[in-house]
Amino acid sequence: MDVAVLGVMIPIIALMIPIVAIWAKHQQKMAEMNAKSTAELTAEKAAQYTGHIKDLEDRVRVLERIVTDRGYDVSTQIEALRDQHRVEEAGTGVPLNIARKENV
Repeated sequence: MDVAVLGVMIPIIALMIPIVAIWAKHQQKMAEMNAKSTAELTAEKAAQYTGHIKDLEDRVRVLERIVTDRGYDVSTQIEALRDQHRVEEAGTGVPLNIARKENV
């Protein structure tokens, strides 16, 4: 290598070292900011999922209460009332003599 080229390269390298250090520090800050925003987004989504799960748990509790509090029996009673209404509309069945107070 020629002395003139070496004389030019040394100051260029000396000036590049701080530039590379500044660039590396900037990249590190950008990575930290990216990690922080990702953590905030993850925390926000976790909070949303927690709220959604709580709503679903509440709905399941209501359904369990319906099932255990004779919920199926209520459905059967509703269907029986519908069937009784159809019989009365069709004019079929045995009419009760209310005046004589018959027991069925």
